[in-house]
Amino acid sequence: MCKTKMAVNASDPTSSPRNSRTPRPRSSSSRPTFPTASSSSSDPSTSYTSSAAYSGSTGYRLSSDTSISSRTSLTTLRDTLPENPHIYHFSEICSATNNFLAKRYSSSSSTPSWRCSLSGRDVIVFQRKFRRKLETAQLRERLSVICRSHHVSIIKLLGVSISGDYIYLVYEFVNGANLSDCLRNKKNPQFTVLSNWISRMQVATDLAHGLDYIHNKTGFTINFVHNHIKSSGIIVTEPSFNAKICHFGAAQLCGEIDEENERAKEVRIGEIVEEPSSPLRSTGFEGVRGYMSPEYQSTGVATQKSDVYAFGVVMLELLSGEEPLKFKFNSKTGEFVTNSVIDTAAAVIGSGSDGVEGRLRKWLDRKLKDSFPVDVAEEVTRVALECVHVDPDKRPNMGRVAGKISRLYLKSKIWCDNMRMPTDISVSLAPR
Repeated sequence: MCKTKMAVNASDPTSSPRNSRTPRPRSSSSRPTFPTASSSSSDPSTSYTSSAAYSGSTGYRLSSDTSISSRTSLTTLRDTLPENPHIYHFSEICSATNNFLAKRYSSSSSTPSWRCSLSGRDVIVFQRKFRRKLETAQLRERLSVICRSHHVSIIKLLGVSISGDYIYLVYEFVNGANLSDCLRNKKNPQFTVLSNWISRMQVATDLAHGLDYIHNKTGFTINFVHNHIKSSGIIVTEPSFNAKICHFGAAQLCGEIDEENERAKEVRIGEIVEEPSSPLRSTGFEGVRGYMSPEYQSTGVATQKSDVYAFGVVMLELLSGEEPLKFKFNSKTGEFVTNSVIDTAAAVIGSGSDGVEGRLRKWLDRKLKDSFPVDVAEEVTRVALECVHVDPDKRPNMGRVAGKISRLYLKSKIWCDNMRMPTDISVSLAPR
């Protein structure tokens, strides 16, 4: 009798051991396919969708369309996440700035800066002098927390480089203009990009939430202080007029906070307290005299409450469009008279309830063209005046301030929507 060899069906689970099953060969021009979820195989590990593709080196992967979509979403997510801190070699900073011969991005002599390309990224490098040299471990710990902090209203610190008594802070470059220039255009005093009320409320909201994050959500075990809140240190971007805070972490990495803590200890133990004018020169807080709280001027110690004070000054500046301090010459006395935006705002709000609307309309920036919700503007001004209270204990914390500003932003949004031209009517000039 002639024996007939029977072919073994590879798809039959009873014809071969479970672990030795292999896919049926196909022609080289087509992609190999595998059993679907409805296969007769009882092993769930061999169930694949019909859209699966095979890679000889890595095994099974998703279809090409799904893979591309996943890579795109992951890339977008990775770009928004905070990075690990970078310790740049000083030679990299020299190369990027052409040995510091490149044109400076800022005209400030106290904090020179350069816009350049570093490691393939558009960055801005700030040169600062160490106020107090930190130990390597302490510097790395602070740098790690600062670089991993992330908020949409804060310009991200990418890393640092150290050379001698100087530290070079590398921030991502954000295209925009600082708030001071936006409010007061030197070339065209009658023009501002912040020409409507909602754009200024957007700036106020971003600034409040950014500073609240710095104070309460950075992950530092101690109270985090910015110490450099000012209108020239806030970048306004288009087209949504979002605000971003500059110089985040500079005070901690330069040793400013440590030096001020030492000063506070000297004051507490009863040692000699310097004159109020001395901290203005010794603390390096140059050029922002109008933003310093009274206690900071007397002790030279920056706290979160002094940040709140500076925020209140910026808010009043944002509302009025005026500088924090203005000096006018009095021809009768032959002396210069100081006008503070805090004093003018207090005169508007604190002179009684009668006539507040009229005084407020005269005090607010004329470039708004008298188009704003008066009740909201009054509330915002009152919040700002609470922030600049002489007694630091009576100033609110930034969490409370951010909540109030957000509520007032929503009221402003409703007012703005109601003031828009109706679109459900039509006008015809044709003869009837």
